[in-house]
This record gives sequence, structure tokens and C-alpha cells, in this order.
Amino acid sequence: MGKRIGLVVLVAIVGWFGVLLILDAVLGARQAQSIATRVGESLQATATLDDTNLALVRGRLSLDHLALRRDDLIGHLSIDVAELRCELAPAGWALVDHDCRELALEGLRLEVSTAALFKIKNPKRKPITARHIVIDDAELAFAPSAILPSLGRIAIKIDHAEAGPTTFRTPLSWIFSLEELRARIELPAGLTVVLTFRNGRLGAAGSLFGATPVEVPLTLPVTATLTDAHDEIVALVTLGTDVAEDLVAKRAEDWLKSKLP
Repeated sequence: MGKRIGLVVLVAIVGWFGVLLILDAVLGARQAQSIATRVGESLQATATLDDTNLALVRGRLSLDHLALRRDDLIGHLSIDVAELRCELAPAGWALVDHDCRELALEGLRLEVSTAALFKIKNPKRKPITARHIVIDDAELAFAPSAILPSLGRIAIKIDHAEAGPTTFRTPLSWIFSLEELRARIELPAGLTVVLTFRNGRLGAAGSLFGATPVEVPLTLPVTATLTDAHDEIVALVTLGTDVAEDLVAKRAEDWLKSKLP
């Protein structure tokens, strides 16, 4: 009797995995296109992708060469992702639990002409959410009018970043749950700032701060107080301004201490 029950269980497991392999082919393209459409709708952009791969047994959805474009009277938005990987619940449980346990982006390229492109009200579908974010090899370029007009064009090159639970109201929503960062900010006049963030502390070095890093504590805005994309952009601008002031003040403090007997 025990062997018979074991055989039945084994056949059921094999049969279930077989069903999942069939669903991979049936649902893969549909699920990938759904994600692309949701992202595109949230930014009022046209979304395209080259290839998809759904693995329900392992629990993974991969998208290759996801591209979003928007060019209208408001401005220009361009997003390219060489590889997007969403880690799902394994063994078919993703059919019930659709959340990304980990969302990994590699080869992200973003160009924005104005922050007004993120002012989307009442999107038709719920934003994409993920429990953990990993970003490698990303470049974010903002035109002079996009974030801080007084600074001119800003380019951020991210070697590696990790963030906690995130609801993507904008492509920058992950910053509010940032856990780790290694990046460079390129400013006009050839100025470069190297940034690091870990354990709640932000470090900066480079043209403006010298070879010795300046380090300050960084408290991120509480996402519960941000209700839409516009709130997030305002919070990001405020955060950037406050961080710049804190770093400059800390650099001045360290310089004064070095001059005192």
C-alpha cells in the first residue's frame, strides 16, 4: 500500500511538472507582454520586447531587450533594459502568487527630458511590485530641465544597487527603499562624484569632495507618505538637495577640523 501511494504521488508530481512546462509555452509570452504593457501604461509610453522565457517549475520570468519610448509635447522618455529577471514562487505557486520575489535589471539605460513625464494620474493598472531589487550596469541621464535646472544635465552611472520592497510608480521608485549603492554622478564642467551607500550611510568622493570620502547618515523618505508619481519626484528633488547640502557641510566641517591644532 505504501509503495502504491508513493507511486501515485510521484506520478502526480511528474504530471504537475509536465503541466507547468506546457503552461510555460502558453503563458510566457502573454505574461511578459502584460508586464510590458503595465510598465508602458504607467508612463504613457510604447513598450516592446524581443524575447521572453517563463519557467514555472523553477520560478522565473525573463525578458530580453525591453524598450519604452515616449515622445510628445510633454517631452522625451527612453528606457532600455538589456535583461530583466523576475524571480517567482517555484513549483507553479507563481500561478497564485504573482509578486516578484526579486527583480533584477541589467543594462538599464534611461533618458528623461523633463520630470513632468512622471506625473501620471490614476493609472489603469496597479504598479508592478517587487520584494527585492538588484540593478547592475545602469545609466540614468536627465536633461537640464528634468530634475535640478540650476545644475544642468546630470548623468548617473550605477555599477550596482540593491533595494528592498518597491512599488514602481516611476522608474526611480526603488531609491526610496535603497539598501546598497555604488555609483558615479557626472555633472557639467567635467565634475564627477563617486557615491556609495550602505548601512544607512552615504559616502561621496571625487572632484567636489577630494580623494577622501565624505560620509553622512541618510534617512530615506517614508514611501507610505507618497501617494503618486508626482509626490515621488518632489521627494526625490528634496532628498537630492538635502543630501548635497549635508555633504558640503560635512566636507567643510572635516576641513576645519584638519586645520585646527
